[in-house]
Amino acid sequence: MFARRTMLMAAALAVLSMGARPAAAVDLTMYYPVAVGGPVTKIIDDMVSRFEKDNPDVKVTAVYAGNYTDTMTKAMTAMKGGQPPQLSVLLSTDVFTLMDENAIVPFDDLVGDKAWFKEFYPAFMANGQVDGKTWSIPFQRSTIVLYWNKDAFKEAGLDPEKAPASWDEMVEMSKKLVKKEGANTTRWGVEIPTTGYGYWMLQALAIENGQKMMNEAGTEVYLTAPKTVGALDYWVDLSRKHNVMPTGSIDWATLRTDFLEGKTAMMWHTTGNLTAVKDAAKFQFGVAMLPAKERRGSPTGGGSFYIFKNASAEQQKAAVKFIQWMTAPERAAEWSMKTGYVAVSPAAYKTKAMEDYAKGFPQATVARDQLDHAVPELSVHENGRIYKFVNDAVQAAVTGSQKPQEALAAAQAQSDRVLRAAK
Repeated sequence: MFARRTMLMAAALAVLSMGARPAAAVDLTMYYPVAVGGPVTKIIDDMVSRFEKDNPDVKVTAVYAGNYTDTMTKAMTAMKGGQPPQLSVLLSTDVFTLMDENAIVPFDDLVGDKAWFKEFYPAFMANGQVDGKTWSIPFQRSTIVLYWNKDAFKEAGLDPEKAPASWDEMVEMSKKLVKKEGANTTRWGVEIPTTGYGYWMLQALAIENGQKMMNEAGTEVYLTAPKTVGALDYWVDLSRKHNVMPTGSIDWATLRTDFLEGKTAMMWHTTGNLTAVKDAAKFQFGVAMLPAKERRGSPTGGGSFYIFKNASAEQQKAAVKFIQWMTAPERAAEWSMKTGYVAVSPAAYKTKAMEDYAKGFPQATVARDQLDHAVPELSVHENGRIYKFVNDAVQAAVTGSQKPQEALAAAQAQSDRVLRAAK
């Protein structure tokens, strides 16, 4: 009798134990890109691990997929193969292409309180809000900033605390910063990368010259507008007329190394490289907003979170939980401090950790402050193809195979043909 009672009690305890056991975790796969220096993959892996510890009901497999173009290609290939990721970090400007492919869902139907959208900087939300819906949430976001070597400025007789505020000042300062040994240039005045994201740099120059490069509907680009042509003329003149920048291509991926090795006194680059520069620079450096022609300005840049349509309702809910955790003020501040990307919400800059960091390293707030002058990054239907047309035009101009006006006219004609179907 006692043995039977013991068996029944053990069985009852087993049932209770089973009832208390947590349900199987929801599995999520996330593709993400790396376009800057530093240990970004390790930072992502650490954040994912901490999220899973806080949320044992969700399992996130974070897959490094290359640069932004690679990541978009892999996500689209996986989707068309029937095995898309449930979420990805992709260019904020990929939104029209993802919508055209019916690949993503708006966040509006997935969140209980849409007031969450208002917690982010409006400049970072602009690219992802289309037709009254919110299609992406900002994560690794940036603007282009000017980095300058203060030691080189001092050596050239320039004020090491003052960056160029205008195009003309940048030319004049660069002339003083160029350093030669015989016929060889050992230090250039300034370098603006022409590969990888040439369209982004051109858009910065165009907006500073008072010209936007696309319409809000994503169906038109303005590459032959006189002020866009003038922007590319100025860029080319830095090397061919003023001799303050190398002729030909300047590689996005190696420009940071050029700057750190003293081969250029100034560079235009993403703020996403800020922490990598800070950790490696053997000289004092400054960070400034981009110089103005008619106005200050930079396009925003970088990646945002998207949730894929093929994810189950349970996975979409878990993806929102993960994205909300990753973009919470404390984590946004941490991500910014560890990478250099702009923290995506004002609340992140009010955390004690970020306030203390910015006091000791004021360069960390320059890109944020530049948001007051920022415009949405070039974003149109068939984004990848349009970027290639513009990048090819930039390359043709800087290498001297075509004049800026001719190169941009060819890119405009190609873009018009592609975008005609989107109207």
